[in-house]
Amino acid sequence: MKGLLFTVSLAYGGALVSLFSPFYGLLIYVCFAIVRPEDMWHWEVQGGNYSRIIAIAMLAGWLGHIGLTFITGKGLNFRFGPGKTVLLLFMGFWLWSVFLAVNSNSPTHAWNYVETLGKILLPFLVGMTTINSTTRLKQLAWVIVVSQGYVAYEMNSYYFSGYNKLRMDGFGGVDNNSNAIALVTVIGLAAFMFLNVEKLWQKGIIGLCGAFMGHAVLFSFSRGGMVALIVCAGIGFLLLKKSTRHYLAFGVACVGMLYLAGPEVRGRFLRTFEEKRGKREASAQSRIDLWADCWTVLQEDPVMGCGPNHWPLLAHRFGWERGKEAHSLWVQTATETGFVGIFMFAGFYGVCMWRLFLLLRRSTDDEDPWFADTARMVIAGLCGFGVAAQFVSLEALEVPYYVALLGAATLAVHSKAQREAEEELLEENEYYDEEEYYEESFEPEDHWGAALPVA
Repeated sequence: MKGLLFTVSLAYGGALVSLFSPFYGLLIYVCFAIVRPEDMWHWEVQGGNYSRIIAIAMLAGWLGHIGLTFITGKGLNFRFGPGKTVLLLFMGFWLWSVFLAVNSNSPTHAWNYVETLGKILLPFLVGMTTINSTTRLKQLAWVIVVSQGYVAYEMNSYYFSGYNKLRMDGFGGVDNNSNAIALVTVIGLAAFMFLNVEKLWQKGIIGLCGAFMGHAVLFSFSRGGMVALIVCAGIGFLLLKKSTRHYLAFGVACVGMLYLAGPEVRGRFLRTFEEKRGKREASAQSRIDLWADCWTVLQEDPVMGCGPNHWPLLAHRFGWERGKEAHSLWVQTATETGFVGIFMFAGFYGVCMWRLFLLLRRSTDDEDPWFADTARMVIAGLCGFGVAAQFVSLEALEVPYYVALLGAATLAVHSKAQREAEEELLEENEYYDEEEYYEESFEPEDHWGAALPVA
């Protein structure tokens, strides 16, 4: 019953609130995209189109706010600063997919790809225009971490009850490998949020979410997820301003993960690198063979690729079963959308991380520390995602897009804060210049002395 009450109250209550404040509709939409109520509580929540309800209300409220912004000049933010490039790359990739769909051999598959991507792009646009403060950045980060943490908690509950649902069934209509990507992507956020928040109860919530997610990656038995977790931890540690307690905490976390992994998980992970008679373990070798066949297809049309969602239609040419995915988001995206597409798609994430890295390097002690911490958490999360995505094909996984939204919106809000600080400083300088000019020009002894006649 709790699942139904949670879903219905957020869907209908949130829809009403979204008409007046689309940002809160975005938060609920992100929560639903991660928790997936229809899958989480499938015995209670059936049908209803709850995500669609909140999406329609959010977009209706957003369009209304766009109109008010053009009329009054106040409301939504359309000055994105360095985040503009990130947004343009996402929009460019979607438009490129539309162009490819128009010219595709199988329009049904191609337009399904375009529609799926569009359902992510629209909330991304809403977020970029409605997130205008660090408070809203924090709210988005909390929603992402707590939502993914709750999913991990439920998977842990199944695991400790004796059934590894995550490995056997996956969650949300995707398998264990895809869920491992989502978990690793958000672990980076949880780690730096844990260090950023000051209240003990907040640290407790974030710490539990991070522990549930880290353990879930291990018993998902996704080797790509395990490798990505190591990379995420390493990148995050390098970005951290370290002290003795940070080294200690990092060491404790590493020991804890090794202990929780257990011999079965460690054995499966190590088999990834085994070779017998010049051949890797079967699963790893099959991926390499798949990627080689994708490269063959890409060479046939390196600019436009074979078309969105088209590689599974061609896999049988190389002896694979029909519908076989490439088991690599990057390889399959390049194969299907060509070098133009992969340049924009990978650039969307790459530019976001690079801009945040520059923000981190240029940050000063008198700035809000949230900007630097957000840069660290997004870079770590997206690095983990980038590694894990090399082993799974899932362009519709929404979590990485929303983590990138957090990064792009941080760039926009930071740029806004800098503009406001510069304008305030300019006003102060003008005020003092005028005062100084007044004092210099109207000194009593000089001015009146020059005006009085000499006796």
